[in-house]
Amino acid sequence: MKALLKKEFKLTAGLVTYLFTAFGLMAFIPGYPILVSAFFVCLGIQITFQFAREYNDVLYTVLLPVNKSDAVKARYLFCVCIQMMSFTVSAVVTAIRMTVLRDAEVYVQNVMLSANLTFLAFVLVIYTLFNVIFIGGFFKTAYYYGKVFVIFAVSSMIVVGIAETLHHIPGLEFLTATSGDGVVKQIFIFAAGIIIYVTGTLASMNVSIKRFDKLDL
Repeated sequence: MKALLKKEFKLTAGLVTYLFTAFGLMAFIPGYPILVSAFFVCLGIQITFQFAREYNDVLYTVLLPVNKSDAVKARYLFCVCIQMMSFTVSAVVTAIRMTVLRDAEVYVQNVMLSANLTFLAFVLVIYTLFNVIFIGGFFKTAYYYGKVFVIFAVSSMIVVGIAETLHHIPGLEFLTATSGDGVVKQIFIFAAGIIIYVTGTLASMNVSIKRFDKLDL
């Protein structure tokens, strides 16, 4: 497993995938739907899948003396690591906006979702959609990924739209709070986001292992 994961990072991954982790910095942009940053991170991962397909990486991997299940696990772990790298960037930016820059005029007057725990929770939801829809869909054939990426893209934009709408509904203003009781309430939302991400990703990986094991490559 360790060797396979090392292969994912050093041989399979495209440079652009690492560069796209910097999209977590989009959380600094005022008056912008910053949740789109999560989509771009997933787009970067999708490019690695594209490179891997062109290089016949899946066939090369299964020809190695490894279990097919380990090949799937390594790919999921790689994707999770990339997501967590960008998530860490977003979390640091969020912490800065909620403390040092909390009273900055550009953020106080921001009508979009603020960088807070709600934002981070929805980032995890979008990552979950990618892991379930795209990665899970890819391992149905271990080759085709275009259709499932389109489905993911549409789904993620719907989530962005929902997130940007909810905090405008009377009674849900706390979703965009950066201090006070609103942030306390957001802790439960953030916890829910973590649970969704962990359970969704693990479930998708287990399903993908079963699908990949049945494929005749």
